[in-house]
Amino acid sequence: MTKTITRRSSLALAGAAFAAPAVGRADTALPDKTLKILVGFPAGGGTDVMARFIAEAVKQRTGRNVIIDNKAGASGTIAVAELKNGPADGTAIAYVPSATIVQKLTMASVPFDPFTDIQPITLAGTVQTAFCVSPTIGVSTLKEYIEWLKGNPTRASFGTTAMGSFTHFFGVMAGREIGIPLEPVPYRGAAPLVADLQGGHIAAGCGGITDFLEHHRSGKVKVIFTSGLKPTTSAPEIPTATQLGYPALNILGWYLFFAPAKMPAPLVEAWGNELRAVLKMPEVEKKMIELGLDVETSTPAQFTQRMTADLARWKTIIDSIGYKPTQ
Repeated sequence: MTKTITRRSSLALAGAAFAAPAVGRADTALPDKTLKILVGFPAGGGTDVMARFIAEAVKQRTGRNVIIDNKAGASGTIAVAELKNGPADGTAIAYVPSATIVQKLTMASVPFDPFTDIQPITLAGTVQTAFCVSPTIGVSTLKEYIEWLKGNPTRASFGTTAMGSFTHFFGVMAGREIGIPLEPVPYRGAAPLVADLQGGHIAAGCGGITDFLEHHRSGKVKVIFTSGLKPTTSAPEIPTATQLGYPALNILGWYLFFAPAKMPAPLVEAWGNELRAVLKMPEVEKKMIELGLDVETSTPAQFTQRMTADLARWKTIIDSIGYKPTQ
């Protein structure tokens, strides 16, 4: 049975986000209104914690009131759909992981097109997918996990924070590579999955390392490998699947700020200027690295080129595992 997490305890997990550095007020072209950043996952997860920290820094830099609006569900697509249909006056943007965007390739009913219904503001950084295990099963390495699976074949499943995304496909691909098929179990974000991993209700889990790193450090879960070519800056001690001999598991995701498609270019530029400035602040970059994000920014045009290439590669991967789009 899945443990529940109250809103109070979820927000406590994100408490560190409010420790953003004090900075001097800057002249800004952002609207002089309350500004909203949509997040498609519950409070307390890695996406939410990052967004809150960045929002607080933007607030202190600009003097604007910047709030987080959690629209959790459907692997983040609810928030993006709200952005698509929301105001284009510069008052609302969204913080979105690639795990949400890739669902355009995996679900026929995704309520947005990433190229026409929304537009990029700036890349925030790249992120690796993490494969973790419950501390209750007593394994610390991939080799030990494989041996454990051989002795516990009825528990060859893993929780995923977003079905139809790479937090789902990475686990399926890992099972294929180690020769033991792994069955995905859907969760509504990282917080309930971490609770079940900690309690031993599920043996393994898969999601962005930003969702699991702090819980890994506190012993609630054990990350046994990640998806990059080299270890993430935030946790150089955690090996990658490539380092362990599984180069097919090299997949790098990202986080991005999006605006509605009809937001005027000057407002997109204003948001981009503020966000890029905040992300380059040493205190903010340090916090993002601690959370598992390797900070990297971009122009809208640079990111559009990257997203086009990534979606083409990801479609090849999805086709290779035989996944068919669902409704």
